[in-house]
Amino acid sequence: MRRPAKKYWVKEVNTISTYPPEGTFAKSGEEIARIMARKDVSPKGTGSAIRMVQYFINRSGKNLSAGRRKELELAKKILQNKIRKNKG
Repeated sequence: MRRPAKKYWVKEVNTISTYPPEGTFAKSGEEIARIMARKDVSPKGTGSAIRMVQYFINRSGKNLSAGRRKELELAKKILQNKIRKNKG
């Protein structure tokens, strides 16, 4: 008997709100963080930018190369540090 295919919630999300310019996630981690921190891309703040980067990682799943994942994680870390600096 076959097991049912796993259902991933992220696969079904397709709303369009604010989003980064095309090709953003193909850049370096520093560049991704700079773009995502802009008010026109993340009007709700840096936390929103971090969630969008994580969402992209989740959407990419197994198709994301190790090098690309490393750059995206670097972008998240830069954005998280920005939040810490603003609070302290």
